[in-house]
Amino acid sequence: MRNLNFRHLFYFWTVAKEGHLTRAAGQLHVSQSALSTQIRLLEEQLGHELFTRDGRVLRLTEVGHLVLEYAESIFNLGSEMLALVESGELQRVQRLRIGAVATLSRNFQENFLKPVIGQDGVKLEIKSASLEELLEQLKVHKLDLILSNRPVASEAVTPWRCQRIAQQSVCLVGPPGPVAAAFRFPEDLAEAELLLPGTSSEIRSQFDLVCEELGIEPKIVAEVDDMAMLRLLARDSGGVAVVPEVVVQDELGNGALERYAVLDNVVESFYAITAKRHFELPAIKALLARKPVDA
Repeated sequence: MRNLNFRHLFYFWTVAKEGHLTRAAGQLHVSQSALSTQIRLLEEQLGHELFTRDGRVLRLTEVGHLVLEYAESIFNLGSEMLALVESGELQRVQRLRIGAVATLSRNFQENFLKPVIGQDGVKLEIKSASLEELLEQLKVHKLDLILSNRPVASEAVTPWRCQRIAQQSVCLVGPPGPVAAAFRFPEDLAEAELLLPGTSSEIRSQFDLVCEELGIEPKIVAEVDDMAMLRLLARDSGGVAVVPEVVVQDELGNGALERYAVLDNVVESFYAITAKRHFELPAIKALLARKPVDA
């Protein structure tokens, strides 16, 4: 094992992830026959078959799964080393790469990152995408941290660290004035024209349960996944929105919107997701060292 050929292992790793020899060969820019030869040499060195064939699809053997776990660790560690050098941690400026789920409140992102925004020696990069896309980037250390409103579970190959960093109350908000003053919850909820998060949202699931328990069929005029758009509709449409308070903190502060009611037992939790690393960036450690904030 001390003479392990890491090129052979890298070829195996690529084939295992693709599950298909042709695609892997194309990705590696080698012929299928050359790739098959490299895999066979690795199998001979290890003394075990790593794949079984199912038509054109390759499936990992039990030993293959074990080798894949080691390969993931080896090559992810290499990616971490490159990311560390490129991040500037060994230089004067530290590059901090944050991924944020595309539907996440911009206000929350700004509030959480405020301690490092404009900080000397820190260059902040923020990327938005789906949680699944961001996790793929985190896995190969192209991101340092993900902000999400959905938790993730740790896996054997990808031991995520998922920490709840905040929990915000969810409220009903709408236009200020006499309507707001006269609004009674839950008596007036059934007649309100509601702007709701999309059906995939945890907030929506909790709100639907509240309506079910109250025996109310809500009058829905819009369902919106993106919190930035929900904020705009809450401000401009005249409807009553179900949103975390942090989303509309500016509008509540300047009087453009008014809080009609705080929804008991309906909250949004926010999570910071990181990958296990041998070296933790000081800026990340400082952000995560703060206690969770509960509204």
